[in-house]
Amino acid sequence: MIILGLTGSIGMGKTSASKHFCRLGIPVHNADHAVHKMMSDRGEAVSEIKKLFPAAFQKGQINRQIIAQEVFSNNKALIEIEKILHPLVRLRENFFLSHCARLRKKIVVLDVPLLFETGGNKRCDGIITVSAPAFVQRQRVINRHGMTPKRFQAILNRQLSDAEKQKQSDFVVLTGIGHRFTLLQIINIVKITKQWKGRHWP
Repeated sequence: MIILGLTGSIGMGKTSASKHFCRLGIPVHNADHAVHKMMSDRGEAVSEIKKLFPAAFQKGQINRQIIAQEVFSNNKALIEIEKILHPLVRLRENFFLSHCARLRKKIVVLDVPLLFETGGNKRCDGIITVSAPAFVQRQRVINRHGMTPKRFQAILNRQLSDAEKQKQSDFVVLTGIGHRFTLLQIINIVKITKQWKGRHWP
């Protein structure tokens, strides 16, 4: 089984790329979606995060906006949150990989925003970085609800630069031209990687 890591800085078009893989029948594990579920009603991260941030516990789940505000200028709080979430995300990821292996899937994708930053690239057979021009990235992000230039810059400061991600990747998908061009690039990646032999899954 070939494990491809899909990553990219905020606003680079990773969500669209992930959807294209799904349309091609490639199973995708989305780390962000996993975190959302773990913080929702009866999620496995709720009890531990509630101990750290009682005010964030509302209506049986964790209010992610309150958490975002807490960690925005508090690096210690961010580290504590990551200590809770990262192992749980890894468990969900392993369950996903095991399930795909039982279904004899040839290729799977791990959609992880902080793939390099968390060392997830070491668990992948190939890395795909999604990229777009800086002005396109900024326009996409600033238009998001609740986003400010200051918060955008703070997020970028916590991530490996786009140039460095590209340098460490096997493929770079450019998303600033349009969805069709993005899809064609992904189709080509699937054709190439189908010929590979997996090295990271028994």
